[in-house]
Amino acid sequence: MIDPDRLRDALAEARERVDEAALRSGRPAGSVQIVMAGKYVPADQAPALVAAGVGVVGENRLQDLLAKRAVVGDGLVFDFIGHLQRRKARDVLPVVRLIHTLDSEALAAEIARRAEGPVRLLVEINVADEPTKHGIPPSDLDAFVDLVSERHPELVIGGLMTLPPHQAAGPEGSRAHFARVRDLAERLRDRWSPRHDLADLSMGTTQDFVVAAEEGASMVRIGRGLIERSQVG
Repeated sequence: MIDPDRLRDALAEARERVDEAALRSGRPAGSVQIVMAGKYVPADQAPALVAAGVGVVGENRLQDLLAKRAVVGDGLVFDFIGHLQRRKARDVLPVVRLIHTLDSEALAAEIARRAEGPVRLLVEINVADEPTKHGIPPSDLDAFVDLVSERHPELVIGGLMTLPPHQAAGPEGSRAHFARVRDLAERLRDRWSPRHDLADLSMGTTQDFVVAAEEGASMVRIGRGLIERSQVG
């Protein structure tokens, strides 16, 4: 079971580490948001997240998101951080603040078809071009943004998201990948502002979120490390 007090303490410690990393990168404390990865939390324990002061929860699966939302209502804000199947876009759009994982023109078309006004999204980058992962390879990113911009005026690219390869060498092994995604976003921002704002970088998980914050992340997705520290019984 999740103890809300322990979770609050774990969040505060993570917040401190993220703020220190932001300061090292020349940004103010508070400039990096913690998105709590919800896949480690059963729906019946979602009230503990509310009690602990969790703000935004990132879900990988629609059914998990809906189950938690049924329990806590508006007590939590939800993002979608997993691979989104086109057929589920209709149900995801009304219940999330942000989709982190736009990874194909077909998905962009489906989201645009279901949109009721402008929709801000993050493009998922397959930063190491791994065949087993979803996302747009860096070499295809410009063409992808061109296509989305031409075909779907209601879609706004709010930034980039990535999950780098697992690093046996530890968090430092992810640094170059995070820096590359930051550089991609800066180049796109120069080209596309104000059509796309590209203000956000969703990078870093439990094992490497401090490095991600140092390299420019505006959102870090932390779950396992927080839950492990907050369990009782």
